[in-house]
Amino acid sequence: MSACGGSKEKKAGQTLASVNGEEITVLQLNEELQRANVSAVQQEAASKQLLESLIDRQLLQSEAAKEKLDREPKVVQAIERAKSLIIAQAYMQKRVGTITRPTKAEVEKYFTSNPQFFSQRKQFDMRELIIATADMNDDLKAAMDSAKSLEDVAAWLDTHKVKYGRAQLSRTSADLAPELSGKLLSMPKGQLFIIREGDRTLLISLADVKDNPVTLDAASPQIEQFLFNKKSKEAADAELARLRAAAKIEYLNKSVTGKDASAAASAAASAPAPAAAVTPAAPVVVAPAVPASAPTASSEANDRGVAGLK
Repeated sequence: MSACGGSKEKKAGQTLASVNGEEITVLQLNEELQRANVSAVQQEAASKQLLESLIDRQLLQSEAAKEKLDREPKVVQAIERAKSLIIAQAYMQKRVGTITRPTKAEVEKYFTSNPQFFSQRKQFDMRELIIATADMNDDLKAAMDSAKSLEDVAAWLDTHKVKYGRAQLSRTSADLAPELSGKLLSMPKGQLFIIREGDRTLLISLADVKDNPVTLDAASPQIEQFLFNKKSKEAADAELARLRAAAKIEYLNKSVTGKDASAAASAAASAPAPAAAVTPAAPVVVAPAVPASAPTASSEANDRGVAGLK
């Protein structure tokens, strides 16, 4: 089908809608479907919704252009930032896109090298009372130190009119950092401990520890994905290190970095992630950084220690 006046030829069906003369194409819709990660079963219904969203977006974009909002400094800066991120991501995907999937032997080696995650996996059942951090004081800590159970603590909270919520959680040694699992394994059942988490504090009791092994066949998909992600990250880190080594990087504003060029570069490369704040009742429970060896772990959960296990 060709347009009037000798305009370029177009494939039939390529244009899905026209909004005040601006076309919305199949390519645009396919891009939206891909970004939304829509399953094949849901594509028909999702396509209709996404097409309407594209029409709405085009209407807003056209009105913004009429008001010249696309020329405002903040909008231009945001567009340039998005463009820079997309191009940088495309380059990195190209560089690490040839990474091979882990072999069966690599998966089996990881499985046998980490029995605490698989063949010797433990399950920790815990109970917790959730209070506002502002309500945590020395009297409550003393009550926890002398309490025989979490119910004793709940009774103390009731007596002193401290509001709290209850929760139950179960996690395995594959979900936790090894150091944290080790601490929990060393605790007797019923042990109480405290975790401070921003504006709330968790009063936790270890209810039970059980054997919960997993087979190689069941764990293989997770291990394979973990090892692949690890390889991808290592490749990305290596490429950035190569580019930094080959580039001439000058830090011109010391009021921002507070250091000379070499020190700032070193600090940027080695700065650790902030640790979670954990306060013990009787035992000391440290929330370590996310381990590189936990394929089934949630990074958010590990960053927050036991507090992230709900």
